[in-house]
Amino acid sequence: MQKLTLNDRNRTSEDLLRQHNLKITIPRLKVLSSISEKETATSQPELEKILGDTIDRVTLYRVLNVFEEKGILHKILDLNGTAAYALCSEFCPEHLHQEEHVHFTCSSCNSIYCLNDVQIPEIAIPKGFKIHSVAINAVGICDKCK
Repeated sequence: MQKLTLNDRNRTSEDLLRQHNLKITIPRLKVLSSISEKETATSQPELEKILGDTIDRVTLYRVLNVFEEKGILHKILDLNGTAAYALCSEFCPEHLHQEEHVHFTCSSCNSIYCLNDVQIPEIAIPKGFKIHSVAINAVGICDKCK
């Protein structure tokens, strides 16, 4: 399982914000840094703990929303229905997430991993239907919990 970071994509947080026509602010940089350093998707409550008093809850909520709208982050629901966020691929367009990879949720620790190297099978759909994105969620025990 490979950690997905901004550096792996040869771009910095500032480059990513510029690419999406977003103002470079300390809260946005801190959120990107916190999420890109983790191997798993990160929930808003977890981000609040990581960031402490440096960003208030409303600002964090707004940053996460704009990042999701712009195609910087994608949202995954954990086993309890809590939203967690992970970096999108660089090919994810604004307002239309094309994160076609498997999400693995550990039923023991509730961590969510993006399995980017797992191929999604082709899906036959009825005539007249159009797929915008595919999401496959797998549940099991991660390597740290087994």
